[in-house]
Amino acid sequence: MIKVDILERLNKEGPTGLWIDPLLEESQIGEVTVDLRLGYDFLVSIVTRRPYIGITRDDDRFRAISSYFQPTRRELGDRFILYPDQVVLATTLEYIALPSDCYADLLTRSSYTRLGISVGTMVQPGFRGCFSVELFNHGNNPIELVVGAKMFQMRLVQLSDGLSYGGLERKYFGNVRPTPSRAADDDDLARLRAISEDQRG
Repeated sequence: MIKVDILERLNKEGPTGLWIDPLLEESQIGEVTVDLRLGYDFLVSIVTRRPYIGITRDDDRFRAISSYFQPTRRELGDRFILYPDQVVLATTLEYIALPSDCYADLLTRSSYTRLGISVGTMVQPGFRGCFSVELFNHGNNPIELVVGAKMFQMRLVQLSDGLSYGGLERKYFGNVRPTPSRAADDDDLARLRAISEDQRG
């Protein structure tokens, strides 16, 4: 989707409208992408005594995935240091309502990719909330991030004519703060466990 289409949909009522709040500068809307800013809240991965993060709830050693992350918050303009090989969950500053006929690719702006941070996330049509961002430092040096800095870019892709999607039954719908993985909620895990036990039995 190009700039003229983005501007036409911005703040438009109805399922094909696009909402971005706050949009601090109109210059955030480029020719083919919209720049998005780093939000206030972070979930920082921590080392525990557990040998691994388990995702199978029926395992008696299962522990909530959120317990492997520590929340922290910074104010607008404050810095956050991302260390090498560290996983940090964050969000965009902006609350976004996507049209029901468009999905979004969320990418790192090239200035941050060149520092060793790469983000690549696809967001479903009709999503509402702050985009979740999984930050990882692939470089050798700690990197300073600033809350509110334009760090990401959103590329909108329109679905084929007549297609739309607006289902509300999604694992991460409506989040405004970073949310840990909900892999343990996947229905197929119990089925796979049953297959594994049948094969052993």
